[in-house]
Amino acid sequence: MTSGSFVAGGDEPVRESSQPSGLLDMLGVAAVLLDARGRIVLWSPQAEELFGYTAEEALGQYAARVLVHEEHLDVVTQLFADVMATGSGWAGAFPVRLKDGSLRVVEFRNMRLLNDRGDFYALGLAADRAAVRQVERDVALSMQMVTQSPIGLAVLDTDLRFVSVNPALAQINGVPAEEHIGRTFREVLPFVDVDAVESAMRRVLRTGRPLIELSAVGRTPADPGEEHAWSVSFYRLDDATGAALGVAISVLDVTERHRSAVEIETARRRLALIADASARMSTTLDLDRTAHELADIAVPELADIAAVDLLDTVLEGHRSGLSSGEAAVIRAVAVKAGHPTEALNAADPEGQLAWYAADRLVTECVRTGRPVMVRQVTDQDLRRIARDEEAATHLARAGVHSYLAVPLIARSEVLGALDLKRSGNPRPFSEDDLVLARELAARAAVAIDNARWYQNARNTAVTLQRSLLPERAPAATGLDVASRYQPAGAASEVGGDWFDVIPLEGDKSALVVGDVMGSGIDAAATMGRLRTATSTLASLNLAPATLLEHLDKITEGLDHYIATCVYAVYDPHRQQCEIARAGHLPPALLRPGHRPELLELPTGVPLGVGGVPFSTTTVDFRPGDQLVLYTDGLVETRQHSIDERLTTLLWLLDEPGRSLDDTCDHLLRALRHPDNHDDVALLIARARRWKPPGAPSSGR
Repeated sequence: MTSGSFVAGGDEPVRESSQPSGLLDMLGVAAVLLDARGRIVLWSPQAEELFGYTAEEALGQYAARVLVHEEHLDVVTQLFADVMATGSGWAGAFPVRLKDGSLRVVEFRNMRLLNDRGDFYALGLAADRAAVRQVERDVALSMQMVTQSPIGLAVLDTDLRFVSVNPALAQINGVPAEEHIGRTFREVLPFVDVDAVESAMRRVLRTGRPLIELSAVGRTPADPGEEHAWSVSFYRLDDATGAALGVAISVLDVTERHRSAVEIETARRRLALIADASARMSTTLDLDRTAHELADIAVPELADIAAVDLLDTVLEGHRSGLSSGEAAVIRAVAVKAGHPTEALNAADPEGQLAWYAADRLVTECVRTGRPVMVRQVTDQDLRRIARDEEAATHLARAGVHSYLAVPLIARSEVLGALDLKRSGNPRPFSEDDLVLARELAARAAVAIDNARWYQNARNTAVTLQRSLLPERAPAATGLDVASRYQPAGAASEVGGDWFDVIPLEGDKSALVVGDVMGSGIDAAATMGRLRTATSTLASLNLAPATLLEHLDKITEGLDHYIATCVYAVYDPHRQQCEIARAGHLPPALLRPGHRPELLELPTGVPLGVGGVPFSTTTVDFRPGDQLVLYTDGLVETRQHSIDERLTTLLWLLDEPGRSLDDTCDHLLRALRHPDNHDDVALLIARARRWKPPGAPSSGR
């Protein structure tokens, strides 16, 4: 008969491998059957392996004579007799004599058997005692490790139902061990990402390859209010034949490590945010842009809705300061939401004034100069956060649940507040959030204050500059004229450029564009003096070169200022222009039917250099011709050569049909950048058909 084992499979036995597949096979348990007189009547292959006797050698022999040493014979004979007489089993260990004469301590289990004819037999099950003790130690070690391990351990069968759970895992899950047995992962822990866990276990069952230290985050009944993190590993359990018995799971709670990593990453991200904020907000001196940068940085890192509110007194250039009981007049400079929300309906429209009563939280923030934080907002809190009852209703509908207002303080003055709200983010504002908000607010406040004073200085310089220029070009005989002045992007660089149209005797007109080489209020004042001097000298009806020589002498005495200038006199009777320039860029001439060109004029030297004569050039200037005078701020950039930019100017002018005003605007849009560091004066004159008063009509 072929050796092997059989297991039930439906209604028919199913043959399995003869290889060891269980604990008994691993122990090599031998079976020996004795009749009532102690003779061996059955002898298993394992007995042959354990004792050394073949079945032919052992069958029919008295077991005591074959296996028992003489000194133990009486004891063993008595034990055998007791088992056969009483039917009580016996278990124990004693030395057995092997075929080679050596002794081996063998673990025995003896019991009495009864067959269908009433005959008694003795069945002995035996295994090497050393092997049994080793297995017992291994099992004890495994049991103690599983039971006492701080690591959660469990075994699931091939249907992914719990078979065993150690105390550590029961504690981690917050579910008693017995309530796991027979249930699936989904039934025990519905809060965890069950699909991912079950998918991992099926993969391990299918492939046999373990999955080590996978990260899992979730909540369990053990601590439903807090999120925990675990390191989870999955292993397939196989029998001796390689067939899957189930899946073993080990679970280590790494929540503290996870939280530390999250805190470190949060700190790193927030440091990067502060550095980015400093870089972004320090690159501009535009107040609105700075405020929008702050709002963009705060959302969504800090809040779902952010507003940058400035006190109106601050924007007007006055010192801030609220007394107790005084309302705050606030202008929302920037508002940002991370997602569409009804809370925006409660926000103040950008640029508009809003009055906040003395009991409002933002008023308290700007009055005291201290942050105001409400971790868990109530309906009563919403009434103190919102401007009015309607706004409070919008905030409630939007789910605003946490609030933080941080003052914007620069040079010991409260400028306004950074107003933050959370609705989508479920976490309330924390002390760490407050620290970050204060850091951002402090940096933003300095940038906003710089932008405020810059704007004030710029407005002063621009106001002075414009006051020294004509509001519009005066009417000129026989000419259509358009002009533009555009200040520089920086306050300190406003002030040096000017243009003018001066009526002269004999129906003539002087066209002037100049640029003082300097910036700021001093340059604007110098420009005003030169413009006045030019107008005075022009009334003397001097030739352009002579006028520039006089201006040169005047400029020498103006605190070392230097200026460039182009001066042209148009005579409608002769249809000519006399032009001279002092270190200035050449004018452009446009004639109908011809390509625009730069006039080739002697360059001259800037005014204030002194000692160099100037030259006058006469050019024809007939009806339809245009003369374009400009300062270098229109064409000079740091990225392009001046020749390249002058070529671009001529290309832009080669578009007939534009009005003079449209041409001015077109040139400024195409050639100027808002941040250009120089101002621009632009003057365009076009000769028109003109008839002197009293001249005879050419008609019939």
